[in-house]
Amino acid sequence: MSSHLMSLIAPARYVQGRDAIASLGDYVKQIGERPLVLVDDVVWGFVGDALTSSFQAAGLPTERMTFAGYCTAEQIDRIAERVRATGSDVLVGVGGGSAIDAAKAAGHIAGIRWASVPTVASTDAPCSALSVVYTAEGAFEEYRFFPHNPDLVLVDSQIVANAPVRMLVGGLGDALATWQEARLVAEARAATMAGALPTTSGTALAKLSWDMLHENALAAIDAVRHNIVTPALERVIEANTLLSGVGFESGGLAAAHAIHNGLTAAPSTHGLTHGEKVNIGTLTQFVLEGAPSSEIEDFIVFTTKVGLPNTLTEIGIAGDDVAGLRQVAELATAEGETIHAMPFEVRVPDLVDALRSIEPLATRVRAEAGLAAPAPFGH
Repeated sequence: MSSHLMSLIAPARYVQGRDAIASLGDYVKQIGERPLVLVDDVVWGFVGDALTSSFQAAGLPTERMTFAGYCTAEQIDRIAERVRATGSDVLVGVGGGSAIDAAKAAGHIAGIRWASVPTVASTDAPCSALSVVYTAEGAFEEYRFFPHNPDLVLVDSQIVANAPVRMLVGGLGDALATWQEARLVAEARAATMAGALPTTSGTALAKLSWDMLHENALAAIDAVRHNIVTPALERVIEANTLLSGVGFESGGLAAAHAIHNGLTAAPSTHGLTHGEKVNIGTLTQFVLEGAPSSEIEDFIVFTTKVGLPNTLTEIGIAGDDVAGLRQVAELATAEGETIHAMPFEVRVPDLVDALRSIEPLATRVRAEAGLAAPAPFGH
């Protein structure tokens, strides 16, 4: 890609609202006639009836394939084979980020169109033209990039409201990184995941995501605790899914997501949500850039209130495990990682020390703010 061009990419259509699943058939029918639905058994248990009814009303068959585990290269190839065997012309990924990423990757290999139907607002994966591929054990393996974004992203707000609170909080952790990474990519004039320089629009959407989350996150968490849909929840779903999705891809990723990828090397982090790991990355990125202490303190207070981890202990890593942290740092600074989009070079010793520093930092800030540390995550 040219180093002087700017680019913004986004899904062809985004649909969100209460009971949106009832309209899925109508929207999918605009894309294809023979959908293959990729979904795990748990998710199928609560969307199966509504999805089947929606497809029947639109005159579409319901061909289903069960998804399980991580989005791995082997699983992607298996799904693509099923697409060919069934003659499907649109792949509909339903559920969390892994199922949706697997659908995108398999749809690309099979040469058909694809749609994302997230049942949680836990990542910004649904809107993007890339998939994160993991090993069978859950360690980060690679990013795969595609020539276009999903043809459809449809989010049923009631289904999100019915999901565990932790899923929404994980989405907050992922989305809060968006602006913090995008502003540094803009400063560095580095390339984004869209393969070019960020547009002002892409960076602005990242900032809008940050602002909407600060205004609405706590009220949205309250809504999900009671399985109710409110305007605050609708705004957080949009910020977590659409604004963060377009914002990270067209605004750019920096250290926070690279640190997330590094943390996947630590087995203790495999029970964490994507956003819980990303939040550790965002706080560490603040330290790396020498951000104003007031900004760091505000971030620690806000993310503690919403229920995100801010220390290594909370994610099962010992701060004095220098060898383990060095392994995390080496993975995070590997060639091609997004940490190289930072406005300055980040070396392994710098990153190890920044990771070690967040424990005493967060502990002090929480104590001064009168906030109790959360229980360990993912255990």
